[in-house]
Amino acid sequence: MKFIRGYPEAMRKSIDNVNKTRSKRIDEVIADMTLEERDKVLKSFHPDYKKETKENIAWGPNKGDLVPIEVASILNAYPTVSPDTIDLSKVDYDVGVLIIGAGGAGTSAALWANYSGVPEDQILVVTKLRHGDCNTIMAQGGIQAADRPEDSPLIHYLDVMGGGHFTNEPELARALTEDAPAIIKWHKDIGAIYDLNEDGSFVENPGGGTSRNRMHAAKDYTGMEIFRTLRDEFNDLSIPILEFMPAIELLTDEKGKITGALLYHLETKQYFVVRAKITVLTTGGFGRLHVAGFPTTNHYGATMDGVLMAYRAGAQLKHLDSTQFHPTGAAFPEQIVGLLVTEKVRSLGGQVLGYDGEQLCYPLEPRDVEASALIRCCSSTENYIETPSGMRGVWLDSPIIEEIKGKGTIQRDLSAMYRMFQRFDIDITEDPILVYPALHYQNGGVTHNKNCYTSLKGLLAAGEISGGVHGKNRLMGNSLLEINVFGRRAGITAAKEYKKQTAKGKLTLNHLKTTVTALDALNIKDKKYSPILLPEYREEAVQNRLIQLYEEIR
Repeated sequence: MKFIRGYPEAMRKSIDNVNKTRSKRIDEVIADMTLEERDKVLKSFHPDYKKETKENIAWGPNKGDLVPIEVASILNAYPTVSPDTIDLSKVDYDVGVLIIGAGGAGTSAALWANYSGVPEDQILVVTKLRHGDCNTIMAQGGIQAADRPEDSPLIHYLDVMGGGHFTNEPELARALTEDAPAIIKWHKDIGAIYDLNEDGSFVENPGGGTSRNRMHAAKDYTGMEIFRTLRDEFNDLSIPILEFMPAIELLTDEKGKITGALLYHLETKQYFVVRAKITVLTTGGFGRLHVAGFPTTNHYGATMDGVLMAYRAGAQLKHLDSTQFHPTGAAFPEQIVGLLVTEKVRSLGGQVLGYDGEQLCYPLEPRDVEASALIRCCSSTENYIETPSGMRGVWLDSPIIEEIKGKGTIQRDLSAMYRMFQRFDIDITEDPILVYPALHYQNGGVTHNKNCYTSLKGLLAAGEISGGVHGKNRLMGNSLLEINVFGRRAGITAAKEYKKQTAKGKLTLNHLKTTVTALDALNIKDKKYSPILLPEYREEAVQNRLIQLYEEIR
């Protein structure tokens, strides 16, 4: 791959158009769409509405549900282990609370379980990669909380419900918005540094689909700052964590209650058995499945393992047909295609533009609407900008921010964005950013109630793994909020369950036998195996050899 620095001359003519129209656009921001216009652009261009990108779940509690082909491929696949080959009589770790996943939700759950009375040595956190290899640390723009006199959790709730097309679970949306101010206070108490005004009040910016300014941020490193604080607190409490040891299957007792998990060490390739009173799933989403062929903003391990494990054990799923595509993933240079260009660029005044420098849509539409409008431009018109590799994109006018907010705003408030593009000799204070929608968030997942109980005894869920909080579309700033709100609630609930006197049942993988029986009945010709743990970027011939190896092992 040729290392290109700066924009090539072929793209400069369009950049000149952006520069020429900027002064006029400052005073003439395009209006937001009507509900009818939003509905039309969604149904015409959003991948969620394209039947050719979907496939049915073929078995289990959600049999017949239409989900992305990549998701169905995971759920309709065989387990990578045979129950008869795993010795469950030897328990390697026997704990009160097992937390699977060490992103923001898992780390919050561990902290609140400890705060609520579970001793550190009775908590075990396991994670696929390192503590911090997660989407939380990559989140940029901010976290929502209604904590100003002119705002309220009720107004925030209405925004959440409207943004989710009123398909959200009301009790979950209510919990999300009512707990938000307390989460910000907790972060501040344990050392998080949010942007402040001169009088000490929080800087609060707008976000797409919101009716009030309630976005709290730490420049455009918000997720990193929140996770830094959570991890510092976690390390101070000396809570045990196992890195590079993902869970690959849940364990059950004879009655189907979740009793722990089977772990797999990525380096030694050994299996480890964990028995627990209560298990919390916080494994995140499916961003690395590249749904509908889109580039992704997600970290390397986001392969939907937790949803799969829960489903094999009998959990109910919800809204897995819905995927969030962030409107602004980087489209140039080639080396960073798909990386997140935070919505904060648009909340500070950045506009999305076509080839001639004209606005394509209101810059702060809800994310699904905004992404659909950009896809429309690049697929049904000739108003897009093409890169040397043939990728299409549209302009995000970042220099206009300096015109609106004053010189120095970008380096002060968007320092991560500035540095990301400066590496390639692109100065976003002078030139716009080329963007195209990227796979960003798993809107659906495992169902749970407001206290994080799933449909399975012994299993809690929190974070991006869950379905129902956001409905069919998530608003900016509610993911960092969700992982903290429901991570906290999961930790408190886990502590409550830990304190109960419960008999320890026999550890089994009986549900895998049920899974295999159901899959065998489908007479699948091309067998696949899951979880995949890490995304597969190797050639098909290599993948086929791996499938053959699994067959031989079984």
